[in-house]
Amino acid sequence: MNAKEIWSKIASHYVLLNLLAMVVVVVLLCVGVKFGLALYTHHGEGIEVPELKGMTYQKARLLLEEKNLNIVVSDSGYQKSFPADCILAQTPGFGTKVKSGHAIYVTVNSPSSPTFAIPDIVDNSSFREAEAKLMAMGFRLTEPQKVVGEKDWVYGILCRGRRVSNGDRVAIDYPLTLMIGTGSYDEDDAALDEYVEPTYEADPATDTANSPATEEVDEFVEVTAP
Repeated sequence: MNAKEIWSKIASHYVLLNLLAMVVVVVLLCVGVKFGLALYTHHGEGIEVPELKGMTYQKARLLLEEKNLNIVVSDSGYQKSFPADCILAQTPGFGTKVKSGHAIYVTVNSPSSPTFAIPDIVDNSSFREAEAKLMAMGFRLTEPQKVVGEKDWVYGILCRGRRVSNGDRVAIDYPLTLMIGTGSYDEDDAALDEYVEPTYEADPATDTANSPATEEVDEFVEVTAP
């Protein structure tokens, strides 16, 4: 069989029709998958997420249910300017288009400020280290109080006029004051360090050491009745 006969067989109507049928099937399959997925995922359809911030949880839940959306509490926070059980944040945000049944995650305002344990910083860290740790936790710090001791070393923490220790739980909205060393001693502290036991002058009226009535008797004399 020469090359011409082989080519004539490959280019026959039967082979060409089969190849054309295969191409048509592939194209139809691709188109079918595309439209099928669009139909299944409701492509082009979407529900606009409403603004929930500042709304109570109950009201937000009813509003989302009307739109066939779900609400999920993902976190809690605390802001004095908002009432308890109020929505502080939401994900997805306002105006985002989502599919029916999509979950909207919200952060709800706590009825009271959260409390956190004071970290191990008293007599264990410098002022800069303690300041960074407390501010990272969300605490607000006032002007530090200077005390006698090693410079910039933390010797204590004050909260609302009361001294707190490592591990004590404090509300996050209470300001804290760090007690840090000055690195020098003042005159009063120097006077305390140089304390000398005082001496007192004897009062002659009460000094009984040399009083005749209390002189030491060297000999015991027995006195007998006449």
